Amino acid sequence: MIQTKEQTPHAAEAVREFYERLPYPRPIDSLEKYQRLWRDEGRRRADFHLHWPTAPFREDRSILVAGCGTSQAAKHAMRWPEAKVTGIDFSATSVRCTEALKLKYKLNNLELRELPVERAGELGSSFDQIVCTGVLHHLANPDAGLAALRDVLKADGAMHLMVYAPYGRTGIYMLQEFCRRVGIRATDDGIRDLVTALGTLPRGHPLQILLREAPDFRHEAALADALLHPQDRAYSVPELFDFMDANGMAFGRWVRQAPYSVQCGVMARLPQASRMAELPLVEQYAAAELFRGTMVRHSVIACRKDSPGARRTIDFGGDAWPGYVPIRMSDTICIEERLPAGAAAVLINQTHTDKDLFNAIDATEKRMFDAIDGKTSIGEIAKRIAASSRKESPLDLARAFFERMWSYDQAAFDASR
Repeated sequence: MIQTKEQTPHAAEAVREFYERLPYPRPIDSLEKYQRLWRDEGRRRADFHLHWPTAPFREDRSILVAGCGTSQAAKHAMRWPEAKVTGIDFSATSVRCTEALKLKYKLNNLELRELPVERAGELGSSFDQIVCTGVLHHLANPDAGLAALRDVLKADGAMHLMVYAPYGRTGIYMLQEFCRRVGIRATDDGIRDLVTALGTLPRGHPLQILLREAPDFRHEAALADALLHPQDRAYSVPELFDFMDANGMAFGRWVRQAPYSVQCGVMARLPQASRMAELPLVEQYAAAELFRGTMVRHSVIACRKDSPGARRTIDFGGDAWPGYVPIRMSDTICIEERLPAGAAAVLINQTHTDKDLFNAIDATEKRMFDAIDGKTSIGEIAKRIAASSRKESPLDLARAFFERMWSYDQAAFDASR
C-alpha cells in the first residue's frame, strides 16, 4: 500500500486543524443547480438501483454521510427529500457550513453532528445507506473508520466508498515529497508560493495532466488538500479489496465500472484480452488499473459480508434478465453525427474520462435504446423489436445490447420483478 505520510499519535488532530483552516470542498452557498439536476426521477431511480438492483424503488431511506465536509450532507438531503439524512464530520467549520445550507434551503430531513467517523456508533442508529467519499484515506487508522461504519450499516444496506488510487496520483505524491523536503507549509504564503512554483513545472511532469484536466485544482484549498495534507494514503485495487474484506465488507460493484472492465474500450482490443478475461475478476480489475495508469480514485458500492443480499447483482448469464427494466443513466448521451462505419449512433457516458469508452450501436440497437422508458422490461422491448425487424433471435440481440450498456455505465436496471 502506498502511504505518503507517517502516522503519529497526533495525526487526527493535525487533520482536524487542517480542515478548520482550509475547509474542503470549498464552501458553497447555492444548491439551485444541484436541486434542478436531481428533480429528475429517472436519475434518482438509476442511482437507487445501482445500490439495490433487486429491491423495489423507494426514497424514504436512512442515509449517513460520514465525513460530510462543507456541503455533501445537504446535497443528499436535497436529493432525497423523503429520506432521513445524518451528516457527521469532525471539523466544526464543515458542520457550520452545512448548517448554513440546511437553514437556507429548509432541509428539515437533515441532522448534523460534529463527530469523527470512527465514533459513528455514538449516533445510536443504523442506516440503509452510508456515503463515505474522500475520508478514510485521511484517517490515522482507516480500518477503525471502516469497521465503525460497517457496524452502523443495516444488514441489507449499501455503502458508497471512495478512496485514493496510487498510480494516477504519482505526480501528486512527487509534489507532496517536494513540499516536505523544502518545507512548504499550508499557510497563506506557502500556498501562494506553491501556486507560483506549479506554474513553472517542467513539461511532461506527471502532475501537469492533473493540473490541466482537474478544474478543482484552480482553487487554493483544493491544491492544499492534494499537496499539503498532513495525512494521506492510497489503495491499489488488490489493497482496496483486502481493506474491505478485513473490515467485514464485500464488493458490490464499481460506481463507474467500464474503466475496470477488460470487455470495454481499448482493453477489449488488446492482444492479451482473451487471457485477461480468464483471470479472476479482482485480477481483471487490477490489470485494468495498471494498464490505464490514470485512475486517481476508486469508487465502490459495497455491502456487509453477512448481508442476505450480498450476492444479488445484475446477471445476464441466468434466466431473470428478460424481466429487468432498463433505466437510462442521465449522464449518457446519444451521438448521431460523425459516426464509425456501420454505426447508427454512439453512446457515451459523460462522466468517463477515458476517451475510448464509447459504445457504437447499429440501427436495431438504436431502436432498443429509443424504447427505454424506465417501465418496459428487456423482454418486452425485444418483442417490439422482433415485430419490426427481420433479424433472428431478438432476445439474444437484446441481451448482448443491454449487457453492453450495463458494462459501459449507460443503463441501470430495476431487477425487482
